[in-house]
Amino acid sequence: MAVAAAAAAGPVFWRRLLGLLPGRPGLAALLGRLSDRLGRNRDRQRRRSPWLLLAPLLSPTVPQVTSPPCCLCPEGVHRFQWIRNLVPEFGVSSSHVRVLSSPAEFFELMKGQIRVAKKRVVMASLYLGTGPLEQELVDCLESTLEKSLQAKFPSNLKVSILLDFTRGSRGRKNSRTMLLPLLQRFPEQVRVSLFHTPHLRGLLRLLIPERFNETIGLQHIKVYLFDNSVILSGANLSDSYFTNRQDRYVFLQDCVEIADFFTELVDAVGDVSLQLQGDDTVQVVDGMVHPYKGDRAEYCKAANKRVMDVINSARTRQQMLHAQTFHSNSLLTQEDAAAAGDRRPAPDTWIYPLIQMKPFEIQIDEIVTETLLTEAERGAKVYLTTGYFNLTQAYMDLVLGTRAEYQILLASPEVNGFFGAKGVAGAIPAAYVHIERQFYSEVCSLGQQERVQLQEYWRRGWTFHAKGLWLYLAGSSLPCLTLIGSPNFGYRSVHRDLEAQIAIVTENEALQQQLHQGCSQRLPLQLCARAVESPW
Repeated sequence: MAVAAAAAAGPVFWRRLLGLLPGRPGLAALLGRLSDRLGRNRDRQRRRSPWLLLAPLLSPTVPQVTSPPCCLCPEGVHRFQWIRNLVPEFGVSSSHVRVLSSPAEFFELMKGQIRVAKKRVVMASLYLGTGPLEQELVDCLESTLEKSLQAKFPSNLKVSILLDFTRGSRGRKNSRTMLLPLLQRFPEQVRVSLFHTPHLRGLLRLLIPERFNETIGLQHIKVYLFDNSVILSGANLSDSYFTNRQDRYVFLQDCVEIADFFTELVDAVGDVSLQLQGDDTVQVVDGMVHPYKGDRAEYCKAANKRVMDVINSARTRQQMLHAQTFHSNSLLTQEDAAAAGDRRPAPDTWIYPLIQMKPFEIQIDEIVTETLLTEAERGAKVYLTTGYFNLTQAYMDLVLGTRAEYQILLASPEVNGFFGAKGVAGAIPAAYVHIERQFYSEVCSLGQQERVQLQEYWRRGWTFHAKGLWLYLAGSSLPCLTLIGSPNFGYRSVHRDLEAQIAIVTENEALQQQLHQGCSQRLPLQLCARAVESPW
């Protein structure tokens, strides 16, 4: 028992040690990553059988998956319909889904969508930067809000922004100060919520300097929503993400049910967050437990209920609207649907929102990701990319122990955001290389280097922040499923932060081609993917 207690206390020791390092950001960041490694070692000691991935790990209101997913419906994309037992399933036409390829395209699309928004703008991100491009985005919001009041028939435009408290409060000029003018000028239309992890409290909150307190836990969801259209991404609202920091983005146009879901999700997280006021103070929503002053267990229980109510009500609603989403003989033809008054194209693509909020005991994304890796059959190909190669032990074990082929794209040291930093921070890219080579050593020791391949992304003048997964079924040259959103597949994404991504499942060849292009190129033509050399 004493040994277990000491192991559990390890991360707390590291985190408290950070408080002794004001002015030493590089060393503190490195210690933070060592703490993550300690947590992963505990994961290794508590390895789970792949069958336990199907255990009832969610709240009791979520149905259990009780048999191997591929047995439920084994043909093509239909095999993934088991996901709708956990989350709402949204059937859409592939013509409403567009994969974006560049930071500039992402930035221009956001500004354009803000300018024409009439009902709602919802933006969830880790933080909002303080440079001229970020100010341009704020100015777009201000202009659109102003027009909504001056119109002949004023619209009821609402703007809701969700950021992380610790990251958004860093420095004198920060995300909060960037948004205060909007709050002050449009107090009835603008809401700014700042999520504060319940695990940063008491002495720990006092000891850790503001630059490093975000290591305890973050609001990491990246959703950008304009009326009934949604962008899912891993990109933050900062200048490099608009110019030369490569990420992934998908635009879901005129998908009202999906937009409603993510509006409700951001509202739910916003309700358990601190509310920014016009004088730069923060307040708790009436009736809500304070995230770091109130009882932690009570707060997490309330947050779990608030978020799971959104997921479950949307799942029930979608089941009622689409009793049978996947194609079968019982579905109307597109002509029949049009004759009946429904002019929307028949769905050939299905969207599943995957939420991971381990502080609130919500781990849907973890369950779905591990199950997908577990059930990938021999001959299937899985492409995985992450800007920070720090996979959980469970994910590593599945990559090494399953039958599918894997190609993993990582950031080379030169495109890591810490590359060239002063002091110890400059060693952080090398730390990720060390983790990468440790993993590849294990691949080679198992004789798996033909089945599991690693490549590094490099592009002059750019950094790399893309993350996601593509699944190619056996015998197929195109992917039928992709995961896209905020998770990095690492320890923090699974255990500490609030994350959201979507699984896109499609049988439309044109959309599969879009997904394949984003996977095979991972960006414009200047990409140089360098194979990781064998350590042997």
